[in-house]
This record gives sequence, C-alpha cells and structure tokens, in this order.
Amino acid sequence: MLKRRAQLTRAVDAYRRLEKRLGDARDMAELLEAESDPAMEAEALAEMRALAGETEQVELAAMLSGEHDTDNAIVEIHSGAGGTESQDWASMLQRMYYRWAERRGFKIELLDQLDGEEAGIKSATFIVSGEYAYGYLKAEVGVHRLVRISPYDANKRRHTSFSSVAVMPEISDDIDIDIREEDLKIDTYRSSGAGGQHVNTTDSAVRITHLPTGVVVGCQNERSQHKNKAAAMKVLKGKLFQLEEQKRLEKLQSFGGEKKGIQWGSQIRSYVMQPYQMVKDLRTRIEAGDINRVLDGDLDQFIVGYLLRGESTEPMADDLD
Repeated sequence: MLKRRAQLTRAVDAYRRLEKRLGDARDMAELLEAESDPAMEAEALAEMRALAGETEQVELAAMLSGEHDTDNAIVEIHSGAGGTESQDWASMLQRMYYRWAERRGFKIELLDQLDGEEAGIKSATFIVSGEYAYGYLKAEVGVHRLVRISPYDANKRRHTSFSSVAVMPEISDDIDIDIREEDLKIDTYRSSGAGGQHVNTTDSAVRITHLPTGVVVGCQNERSQHKNKAAAMKVLKGKLFQLEEQKRLEKLQSFGGEKKGIQWGSQIRSYVMQPYQMVKDLRTRIEAGDINRVLDGDLDQFIVGYLLRGESTEPMADDLD
C-alpha cells in the first residue's frame, strides 16, 4: 500500500510540475506576440523542446501505472526449433537484456540455465531487479526472430532463428498467491553448467511442478537446496499470477465489441543481419539500422515506443525477408 501511494504521489507531483511549466511557457509566448525579443524567443524554443521530452516521460509514467509495474522482473528465454543456431540466438538475447539492465543500473540474478550442446543456451531464467523493471520488460514478451548468415553453416547459407521471451513480475511475499503444498511435485537433482560446478556433488538444484496447471519451474544457481527452492517458488508465483491475469484479460475481451488477441506468444520483432541490417518492431513499426547497438542493449526506443502506443498494439505482418 505504501509503495503504491508513493508511486501515485510521484505521478501527481510530476504532472503538477509539468502543468506549471506549461503555464509559464504560455505566458512567455503571449509576451513574444506582443513584443519581439530574440533572446526570449530562443529561451522559449529551448523550453518547449524540454517540455516535449518531459511530457513524454509523464505520459510514459502513466503507462507504467499497473499494479506490478514497479516490481522486479523474472525473464525466461527459450530457444526455438533449429538446434545450435536457435540456441546461439537465445544466448544473444540473454546478453542483450543483460546489457540493457546494466545501462539502467539494474541488477541481474541468474536462476537457471540449460546450455546448448555445441553453443548458446536452450533456456535461461533470471531476475532483473530495479524500479519499473517489470513495467519496461513486459514490452519484450513474445517471439524474437533473427535472420543472418549462420556461423555454424559451412555453406554460409542464410538462416532464420526464433526464440521466445516471457516476463513475469517478482511477486512479493505480502501478496497472496494460493499455492497448496499438495499441488506441488518437488524434484531435486545435481546442478550443472555455469554456476553449478561448485555444488554438483549434492542434489542442490530444485525443479517444482504445479500439478493443477502443469507449470514447471527450476533453479540451480544457489549453493543450497533451500535457497534454490525459495527462488523457484518466486518464479512459480510469477507464472501463476501471469496465468490469472491472462484469464482476466480474456474474460474482459469476451464482452462484446472488437476482440483483440492476447499476443503472448506472437512474433514481435525481427533482427536482420543479412542481406542488410535492420531491427523492426512488428507492433509499432519502429526501426533501427544499427543492429549491433540494439544487441548491445539499446532497447529503449522499442520498449518506450510500445508502451506509449498502448500495450494492446497487435503485431503486423512481417515484411522482412
């Protein structure tokens, strides 16, 4: 409750500051209409440019007003069909989100990772900790498509790879998510791969199956079984919350009017390396020509663009061959 109150207070204060500055700018414009003053005109133009940027920030804050938007984010990446090529792409996405988080001063905690046989990863689960982490990263939910000349193809042919990204809020302990002990199947196994080599002499890794829904989560990054179980339960809470939220949205959309699909698993963005370079968001049509910069974490133009245009924006047909 206190966290929500502080969030609303910040939003109201920002709006009032913007309202006052707009009033001052209007007064300045009226003065300029009455009497020309080059110095004042230059000041007014600079103020209007600054106000345009601040207005966008206030608008963005309004879009980030969901119940859990201020929470940390649990991110899951899964490689699609295609073996090594898709697994390499999944690891590239993981690095991209790590770099984005670093740019914002957010912290990363790896919970679980399944490495590919030759390169890349089959899947990874990690927590991004920072204010509005979930609010921003929910814009990344969906399937991401890569087109490039495969470094794993001796014939240097062009390959298309897919990986999916899922994002859930890290649900705090004071929020009631009904999870009954009898509904859980808990398995332990030996940790392996990065982060697991120091604990792989004991069955410290934990996998939890929620029997009513079939949701499976795991964690192997901590040294103790107890900590891995606690981390896996965080992920399970987030997934169950997401399922309930999806049901709620589907119910709302069932009441007349135009029905818009909930595009949880739809392709949202294409990253093309060959025969040309371009990143295109298929929901907003925002494009970037410097793909390496995007893959190095420069994602704000896509995230902010999606949030400002509304989360219901549906993917458009992909015209990137």
